[in-house]
Parts: sequence; structure tokens; C-alpha cells
Amino acid sequence: MTELSERPTTTAATIEAATSPTLHGSLVTPEQVSTLFNPKAIALIGATDKSNWSLSLFANLHTHGFDGPVYLVNPRGGVVHGEQSYATIGDLPDGVDLAFVMVPTTVILDILEQLADHDIKSAVILTSGFGEVGAEGAKLEHQVVDLAKRRGLTLLGPNGNGYINAAKQITPYGLNINAPLLRGPVGVVLQSGALASAVLGFSQARNIGISLLVSMGNEAMVTLTDAMRYLVRDPDTKVITLFIESIRQPEEFLVVAKEALEAGKPVVAFKVGRSQKGSTVAKAHTGSLVGDDRVIDAVFKQYGVIRVDCLEDMIMTAGLLAETGPLPGNRVGFVTPSGGACEIAADRSEDEGLEIPDFAPATVEGLKRVVPDFATVQNPLDVTGYILVNPALLREALAVVDKDPGIDVIVLASDLAREEPADPTRAYDMARGTADAIRACEKPVVVMGNTLVDITPFGRKVADEVSFPGVLGGIHHALAALGRAVRWSEFQRQHAAGRVMVPQAHAQAMTVDATPGSTWTEHQASAFLADNGVPVVPQELVDSADAAVAAAERLGYPVVVKLAAADIAHKSDIGGVRLGLTDAEQVREAFETVTTVGRNAEADVQGAVIQPMRGSGIELIVGIVRDPVWGPVLAVGLGGVWVEILRDSALRVLPVDRG
Repeated sequence: MTELSERPTTTAATIEAATSPTLHGSLVTPEQVSTLFNPKAIALIGATDKSNWSLSLFANLHTHGFDGPVYLVNPRGGVVHGEQSYATIGDLPDGVDLAFVMVPTTVILDILEQLADHDIKSAVILTSGFGEVGAEGAKLEHQVVDLAKRRGLTLLGPNGNGYINAAKQITPYGLNINAPLLRGPVGVVLQSGALASAVLGFSQARNIGISLLVSMGNEAMVTLTDAMRYLVRDPDTKVITLFIESIRQPEEFLVVAKEALEAGKPVVAFKVGRSQKGSTVAKAHTGSLVGDDRVIDAVFKQYGVIRVDCLEDMIMTAGLLAETGPLPGNRVGFVTPSGGACEIAADRSEDEGLEIPDFAPATVEGLKRVVPDFATVQNPLDVTGYILVNPALLREALAVVDKDPGIDVIVLASDLAREEPADPTRAYDMARGTADAIRACEKPVVVMGNTLVDITPFGRKVADEVSFPGVLGGIHHALAALGRAVRWSEFQRQHAAGRVMVPQAHAQAMTVDATPGSTWTEHQASAFLADNGVPVVPQELVDSADAAVAAAERLGYPVVVKLAAADIAHKSDIGGVRLGLTDAEQVREAFETVTTVGRNAEADVQGAVIQPMRGSGIELIVGIVRDPVWGPVLAVGLGGVWVEILRDSALRVLPVDRG
């Protein structure tokens, strides 16, 4: 074994699904994952004073409360990090159940064999140089996984920073963790090593504690969905947050997302990669309605996954739901000391679909007895700067609004003190009074600061002392989090009541007798639908003007004559559709016209379709595209030329029910 050199900067984003050995099903059991995240004794393989990874890892384990033994393995032996190291894995004491591996790729297979020989069943592989660097690295990654499966090892990584099990104070994580490490109910799974520390830092800055944070690395064995399932079953976790670059196990993801929904645990996901560049687009109109990112949106909506578009909202939305649990509705009452804040809140509430109902008459009368005469009693409520004279004003108004029968949730504009004064007594008293008033409310109260600033050490100290609830930072982010939390709460209620269908993973589509990539005419497609019980307008395919007239007389006037050609997207654009025909002569002329314009357009003309003319109605397009990741996707939108003009459609991953 050689000493660890500094690891080159790489990213798991470059790994293609085609090189991953975990495309179908999980390679590990939930019990294996639980063992990985809950070791009793840890060995650092490749420990050296020359590596910041090793130094940070060792410091994290000793600083943040891990109470088990930490052993160091270095091929030269001697003192490492101030402690005596072991020269080989075989020299380690028995009972080690997690190895953190920091050795070059050239010796990785040998090291894993040695771990298995010593009955060490779990390993985090920090080392990079695998699937993320190309074909040779991918080959080595496959060899690593094959070895692990053969020897009964559970691997996190490679090319990952490890994890932080804050709930159990187990911190095998290769980057520095600043103190204090806040424990709480938010689980975090990230497909990014570099962003893991940034997310951890932001959650600490907002006083949001984590249960478990995992940097997934290449997911060669333990995957995103394995970590999700652990968090669904973890009693220390109330909310699951995900930073997703790609979903390598779509079927498993859907299964676990449904498990989380049924367990009442929100999943908050920041999925990057909105580009349409890699999307698969079919020739049919439906293809123009479907892109990779739009399908992701549809999947998340159907499975109750809360999608956010920035890391800040990911953490704050999770922190809010961890604090409040499901919220009862979207009718919000605002209590603030600022007219400007009220105006911003009103605009953002409309953006987020939150209602701001008028206060009930009894509430208005009650507030008039509380606020100064010059205040305007309305929702959102500005109690005015008079709180500087009467510090109890805000919480007195809060108590009145809490009794309003038309309000589901109250947003209280308040914040923690930032700087510690010479005499902090008043800061503590004010925070305690507000916290007590919030706890006395029957309705959920969401506390919101006006801007997104860090909670200072003094503010955290005050919050801990008086049990002050979490404070959402900034009106914009706070109401984004509230809107998402309200929508998830309603979805979860509807699902629990059986009024929302969450489909099983990957619907089975019916078999179609067609050449892949071919395009059907309208007549072929309609016949297929009719054969499978879908109501369609009657039609006949004809190849002559005489046959067109005979068909029109059988179907009954008025009729429609359409060009039958699979390779014309919009027949009406070239004059290939004639409507409202009432006699034989009009039908003859229409047949000759539509087939002629088709030949002039060099189309594959197969004749014309005759249909009875239907009355006015809403023209829809309904189609299915097989997404390469998620399977059959149903698109419904305004039909005809409006498909491309308005691009207004709804997508659902199949199956769907009538609702």
C-alpha cells in the first residue's frame, strides 16, 4: 500500500448511466445500508498527515462525538495524526465494521480483498479515478463492484466524501465540519461532493439540524434510492432532501418516493439539468410537448415529491416541514411590523397560490382593541412600528388572528437578535414572550425574517434558551417554502383519503404491432384505438373519388375529407382537410384536392379519410411518448395548430385513473 496523495477534483455528474452497474434494482439490502451508516468502530485506510482529507476525517470523528475506536492504517506504520498507526489491515483489532478508504486506484482491489479477509463489511471509498474519468475507470468500477458482491462488502462511493450521521454523532466525512454540528430531523442525500459542505454550512447558518447527510459519489453500489429508503425508515428523520444530477434507478426511485409519501415524510428535491438537449422527441406532435425536464416535473407531481430550484429553498422547505408537519390549508394570515413587508408578502403569496382572506369581523374588532388607532386593520396586518413602544404588540395581535376561523396558517414576521448587547436580558425576554405566544396558538405559526441572513451564534443561543421556533430567512424564500409545504400537505391528505392515484412504477404498455420508429396514418392510429376500447369518430379510408362518395353516404352528411399521409404533420397547413361537405359533388372535388396537394408536397399519399362532421367542441391532442427513463408518458393539450403555438399541455406518467 502507498500513501494517499491529494485527490484530483472530479464530479459524479460525468458518470453515464450506461457505465453504472446499478441500473436494475438495488445491490444492497436495507440492513446493509443501516450497518454502513451506524458503525461501532472505524478504520481509516491510507491515513497520513500529508493529506487534508485524512486530517479532516480524523478531526471530524474526534470533534463531533463519535465514541467508538478510530484506527489508522498506514503502510509505514509509525505515528499518524498523533496516534500509533497499523501497518496492515490484518493487524487491526477485531470488531471494525467500517473502513474509510483513501488509497490510489492501483491498489483498491487488493485493499478491498484485505477488508473482506478481516471481516470488515462496510467501506466508504474516497478515491477517485473510476467511472467519472472514462472507459478504463468504468471497467475498474465494475471490478470493484463484482468483488464487493462476491465478498459480501457494502460500498459507498467511490469518488465520494462519505457521510455525517449527526443523529448518532458518527462523522466519517472527508471535509472539515464546522462546530457546532446541529442535530435535527432533516436527512440530506447529494449527488455532489463539493456541494455537500455548502449545504451543510447553509443548514447550520439557518439553525436547521440534520439527521444524516450523505455524499453519494459514483453510486457504484449504494445508490441514491438506497439512502432514501434508509431515511424513510429512520426514526430520526422527518423530511428527506435530495440534490439530484441523474436518477439511475427510476423504478426504485418511484417505489421509495411512494413509501415516503405513505410514511408521511416529505421528499424535497433539487433536480438539475433542465436542458432539452438530451431529450427524446418523437415525430408525432406529442413529442413536441415532452422534454426530459417536463417529464421529471410530471413524475414528481404524481409522487408528491416537492421540487425546488435552489439549494436555499431545498433546505428551508425541508426545515419548515420538519418544524410544522403537514399544514391544514392555504389560507394565510400575516402579522408583521412593516407595511413594506406586507406588500411583498401579498405579491409573493399570489405567486405561490396562497390565499390571503379578509379577517373575520370578530378578528377585525379584536385587532382594533390591540393595534394603535393609526394602524389599518387588514390582512396582511401591519401592527406598525409602535412595537418599539409596546413590545408585546406583535404577540397580542398574533393571539387575535389565531382565533380567526378563516385562517389556516399564520405567518409572523419576526427574527432572532443578531448582536449580543451588554445586558442581553431584554433580548431573551422578548424572544421568550414571542416563543410562548407561538406555542399558545392553535394554528401553525410560520416565523419569517425579512431578509436571508445567517442566524448568528448569539441568535442561536437565544433560540436554544427559549425554544424559539425555526425562522425562515427572507420573504421570497419563506413564501416559496410555505407554498410548497401547503401543496405537499394537500397532496398527502388527498392520497391518504384515496382521492389521488399514485401509480405503480413503470406501467406496462400494450403490445403494438408496428416497426419501431415508423409513423402511422391517422386511420391506422384511430383503428388501433378503437380496437382497444377508445371512442373515436367513425372513418373510412378510400382510394378514389367514387369510394369517397360511397363512404360519405354510408356515414351521413355533412362529412370531412382528410388527406391520408403519415409524413405530413399539419394537413390543414397545405390544404389537406376539407370540412362541412354536404353532397357528392363536394366530396368528389375534396378528394381530388386533398390527394393532389399531398402529392405536390411529395407526401406518401395513401388516399383520403372520410369522417362525419362533428359539431363545435374543445379540440384536444392526446398522445403517448415512451420516455427512455420513465416509460410511457401521457400528454394532453389543446389540439391542432395550437399544439406548437401555445405549448400548453399536461403530462402524466402512466398509468392514470379517470381523475
